Amino acid sequence: MVQCTSLGSDCELLASEICRFIRRKVGGRRAVLGLSGGIDSAVTAKLAVKALGSERVLALIMPDLASTPLEDVTDARTLADEIGIGYRVIDITGVAKSLVDLVSGTDVRRDKVAEGNTRARLRMTIMYYIANSENRIVIGSGDRSELLIGYFTKYGDGGVDLLPLGCLYKTQVRELARWIGIPQRIVEKESSPRLWPGQTAEGELGLSYEEIDRILFELIDLKKGVKEAIRDLGEEYAEKVTRVAWMIRRSAHKRRTPPVPIIKR
Repeated sequence: MVQCTSLGSDCELLASEICRFIRRKVGGRRAVLGLSGGIDSAVTAKLAVKALGSERVLALIMPDLASTPLEDVTDARTLADEIGIGYRVIDITGVAKSLVDLVSGTDVRRDKVAEGNTRARLRMTIMYYIANSENRIVIGSGDRSELLIGYFTKYGDGGVDLLPLGCLYKTQVRELARWIGIPQRIVEKESSPRLWPGQTAEGELGLSYEEIDRILFELIDLKKGVKEAIRDLGEEYAEKVTRVAWMIRRSAHKRRTPPVPIIKR
């Protein structure tokens, strides 16, 4: 695993180490990954090809037309063609609607976030169906920023076999994306899980990734407390540092295996 010690990046080293990680973890098997049209999955796909060869990587494009812009599907298809990997488009619109209708028909309150997480979990289920039936490893595309603040769906996009970008902050992923030649339209696209119409990551989080990453670096890499981080970043960061620290604490359960009782025998 690449251990990043600053927000600066040696892109050649990062790409090399991540490719080595992918080769080691996948071994002699093949890989499957979700390709969304966004930056994280684009970088993951291109590095997987560099590590394994295009013939061993399969991309799944899984739109829900209730929340996925058509441009994302186009971008995902185009990128798959550009890097030479096979892909399958699996439209989850009908299945997602049927599942939500089924549950809401049992007097369960309709909930936008719960419905969005259902889309992420359906995609995970599809990836593992194909992985199981074709002896593949599921490669996820979550980055370190998302993992630390819990900005992923438990047992959804967090349900994977390996996370090659899990050592890189979002701002580092963007830097690496430019270096490996990801198309500019994808690099500059506003980040979004696309779990409901109009959703954007920074809009939902209330902070930019540049701010989030700077704060995470202070709290996690430099191991500073909240007060110390505020002192070093400036009082204008006070509310933001407090919010990020709260997101880390609140999402701790997502980064742990389920608890089990300890029984003295």
